[in-house]
Amino acid sequence: MVGNIPVGGNNPISIQSMTNTDTCDVVSTVNQIKDLESAGADIVRVSVPGYDEANAFKEIKKAVNIPLVADIHFDYKIALEVADTADCLRINPGNIGKEERIREVINAALHNNVPIRVGVNAGSLEKDLQKKYGEPNADALVESALRHVEILDKFNFDNYKMSLKASNIEMTVEAYRKISKLIDQPLHLGITEAGSYRAGTVKSSIGIGMLLTEGIGDTIRISLASDPVDEIKIGWDILKSLNIRSRGVKIIACPSCSRQNFNVINVVNELEERLEDISDDIEIAIIGCYVNGPGESKAASIGLTGASPKNLLYIDGTPNKKISNDDLVNELEKQVRKKISKNKTESEQIILRS
Repeated sequence: MVGNIPVGGNNPISIQSMTNTDTCDVVSTVNQIKDLESAGADIVRVSVPGYDEANAFKEIKKAVNIPLVADIHFDYKIALEVADTADCLRINPGNIGKEERIREVINAALHNNVPIRVGVNAGSLEKDLQKKYGEPNADALVESALRHVEILDKFNFDNYKMSLKASNIEMTVEAYRKISKLIDQPLHLGITEAGSYRAGTVKSSIGIGMLLTEGIGDTIRISLASDPVDEIKIGWDILKSLNIRSRGVKIIACPSCSRQNFNVINVVNELEERLEDISDDIEIAIIGCYVNGPGESKAASIGLTGASPKNLLYIDGTPNKKISNDDLVNELEKQVRKKISKNKTESEQIILRS
């Protein structure tokens, strides 16, 4: 349990991100955490590099509801400082130091009943492993992880989750495949330092997607050189694409061609922007012509098929009315919000009857 979020087993794959504000700037950090929560984050990680940040972290925790992970590097005493506040302690075996220090962190986690995330990174492996393997690889990541597992086992601590991250997709996937056969604890997935918004999204989608389709992974973080809110959105898109979890509007759209009877790209982009506030699960099909339009539209909650002289709107698989190009986005937004309101009313009535 990370706060009130269950991680592992048959529980939903949770999505998390990390703040990039100055932790000592409590107001900015709280605001960013709330933005992440609104975007659909289940868990948020906050960097706590020193005692000033540790004090700020305690103030931040009072102001938010979402579970917070305290990210600790180098100084194990910082972990001890925030163990009574954090919902999880993240430590890096490559830089946290001697076994005795790890034992103190374990004792603090036991005393406060909080889990530990062991975060192994290709860029910060222990020096002897760097020397042994020459360069980071999957076996080096796994060996680093198992060293820490051995210490945790030694002190009868099993309330932990594990991550083995690299910026290389193949290395990361191989490491997770190997560790998944060796431990039962939850795995935190991610392609670390994946890059820019576009390149990082592609790398993360491939690597995390491969693992999730194999049944490996319990919580995910998309690492992008972008707004942290983008990480949450991409995380949801990955889970929605794999039919693992669904939240908000899922738009099925054709890539558009010369057959299109309206500007598909403009309609989809504007509609997506207008409907960002919706967290209810609903599927919309926006197809520019009559080749695949009727089939896709009939399968969605709301569908639009391009046709001449007017386009055809479908509601729950049934043709509803014709719409001119001038009013497409307004009409679609109205129909989506109307459909969601109707679904909520029907759900409430079912609950009352039961």
